[in-house]
Amino acid sequence: MKSHNHLPSRERGITLVVTMIFLIIMSMFAINAFNSSGSNMRIVGNMQARQQSLASAQQAIEQTISNSLFTSNPAGVAATPVPVDIDGDGNTDYSARISPQPSCYRAKAIKTIDLNPALTSDIACLRSGVVQNSGLDTPDAAADAGNSLCANTEWNIRAEVTDARTSAKVAVHQGVSVRVLETDAANSCAS
Repeated sequence: MKSHNHLPSRERGITLVVTMIFLIIMSMFAINAFNSSGSNMRIVGNMQARQQSLASAQQAIEQTISNSLFTSNPAGVAATPVPVDIDGDGNTDYSARISPQPSCYRAKAIKTIDLNPALTSDIACLRSGVVQNSGLDTPDAAADAGNSLCANTEWNIRAEVTDARTSAKVAVHQGVSVRVLETDAANSCAS
């Protein structure tokens, strides 16, 4: 007796169609995985550009408040854009600018009782013969109210960075307190 192991021609065609469908499905999975990894790389790149822009804006704020002319000429200090080299290659990667100019929104006199004569930073604020050219018109004005010759000023600073390569745009706001002579506080603060 003879046995045939061959499939009928009709069944061979179905096998071919099913195999083709599986190949198409597997190809679609491979293409989708490739596209998905490309999207993830773009997302990571955008996040990196955003974080670098934030770091650049923060660096601009720190550089601005560290300038010795910050409290006396905030507009002059803020007028110059701050170039930032993130990767250390010597080229400017981001340019941050302070906009609008920093503004002092509050000044509060420091009481002499709050100062420590042992600290060099507090000595300049204490009323004594050591302090020369304090800027006070009447030498006893600060002492009469129990105030020292210094005041704490509070400033609002905003830095913004726009990256031309990635179109990342960020703005960072920061408040800062700076100790200045009381007369300088009166000249640079609204209240």
